[in-house]
Amino acid sequence: MPRKGHVRKREVRPDPVYGSKEITAFVNCLMWDGKKSVAEKIIYGALERAAEKLDAEPMDVFQKAMENVRPLVEVRPRRVGGATYQVPVEVAPARAWALATRWVIAFARNKKGIPMKERLAREFIDAFKGEGSSVKKREDTHRMAEANRAFAHYRW
Repeated sequence: MPRKGHVRKREVRPDPVYGSKEITAFVNCLMWDGKKSVAEKIIYGALERAAEKLDAEPMDVFQKAMENVRPLVEVRPRRVGGATYQVPVEVAPARAWALATRWVIAFARNKKGIPMKERLAREFIDAFKGEGSSVKKREDTHRMAEANRAFAHYRW
């Protein structure tokens, strides 16, 4: 069966509060069971709380936090002659953003016992400062790529 054509990225509308497409995409990733208004309340509340604690603008907090979590390189498995090597490759900007979003949301969800708004705010604060679980995940990813630099010539 022949391969299909390239799948186009769907364009999202800017969010109503900050006019940012990144926030809309983040809301869509955070949303469960199609409850977008709940997801929006969580993210806006979290950004307000984080901005309040850091004494900064909510949009600046969001952008700097995501920038600190976004990976530059990752490892991809590559089979060569019966052996599988972890080959370091640069991450495309869209994938880097998607990974950062996924990591922030996943680590916020893992902290149980407090409201999601507060968990997400704490994750944003930690990421803004360059610490916390999601930043550690990025550093682990970079460390893994660095350790496997010897296999960089297997890139395709």
